[in-house]
Amino acid sequence: MEEIHSLLHQAEKEINEATDPQSLEHVRVKYLGKKGHFTEILKNLKNLSPEERKEVGKDINLAKDKFQDSFAQRKDTLDVVARNKQELKESIDVSLPGHPIQIGALHPISTTLERISQIFSQMGFHTETGPDIESEYYNFEALNIPEHHPARAMHDTFYFNDKHVLRTHTSPVQIRAMEKMKAPIRIIAPGKVYRCDSDVTHTPMFHQVEGLMLDEGIHFGHLKGILEAFLQAFFEEDVKTRFRASYFPFTEPSAEVDMSCVKCKAKGCRICKQTGWLEVLGCGMVHPKVLEYVKVDSEKYTGFAFGMGVERLTMLRYEVDDLRLFFENDIRVLKQFSGV
Repeated sequence: MEEIHSLLHQAEKEINEATDPQSLEHVRVKYLGKKGHFTEILKNLKNLSPEERKEVGKDINLAKDKFQDSFAQRKDTLDVVARNKQELKESIDVSLPGHPIQIGALHPISTTLERISQIFSQMGFHTETGPDIESEYYNFEALNIPEHHPARAMHDTFYFNDKHVLRTHTSPVQIRAMEKMKAPIRIIAPGKVYRCDSDVTHTPMFHQVEGLMLDEGIHFGHLKGILEAFLQAFFEEDVKTRFRASYFPFTEPSAEVDMSCVKCKAKGCRICKQTGWLEVLGCGMVHPKVLEYVKVDSEKYTGFAFGMGVERLTMLRYEVDDLRLFFENDIRVLKQFSGV
């Protein structure tokens, strides 16, 4: 019994000296665990006489009760201390100034798309949209690009297994519009397009705006005037243009459009490769075979179509030299466009 009283005294001392829940738990295991001091005394009761076993058993149970009471009180105290420390750590000084809220802005690509749409809207064009996943018919065949046409290789197409593709241009929107509205038509078709290409000036996904005008008596002079007026309005300066003969399956005749370099004013620089000219879009008169696909009388109606890369125009307008900066979501880059 003296050993029990001595153990209890020592245990209570160690409980009061525990400074955290971990050390307190260590004291509990030391005295009440499977190999604890009080547990060992209980195991040895079988070696005592019935009279002694009764007295010692009573004392050891009282000692365990006192130990558990002291343990519970100390645990409550340490829990309060730990909670206070955590609350202090997580507390907020409401008198401190808050973090300033940064005002967001449109992405430069979105800004350019809106600007292009606004300019063409003032010229009487309205916007048409279409699906990103297109059938081969709308993406190729109806645009005079049959299955074995070499122009298909130029597009580096993302194919699905069921004769569907991620559209390589927004020209399918023009086909759908002509099927639906026939003539006359004056539309632009902005949207995302997809090709297997990725470098400083190409990404697998990019944006195009294509346009179509279809009516009686439309000729190449109308196309030239519309595009010249657009480029001058977009860059807000008197840029010069030149039309170079080119080839597109869905237009005939076809042309590439260059404009005088807006950086060096056509004197020659790194951006225009010392030529003074920048290639900005492709265009041409709608091919009669395309009109046949949409059941429009090519003897009565003529039209022109054009297409431009939105990223290309954005890079030129804001003097960005790496296309990938538009898609990396680097806030340091994007916040520079908050005022445009």
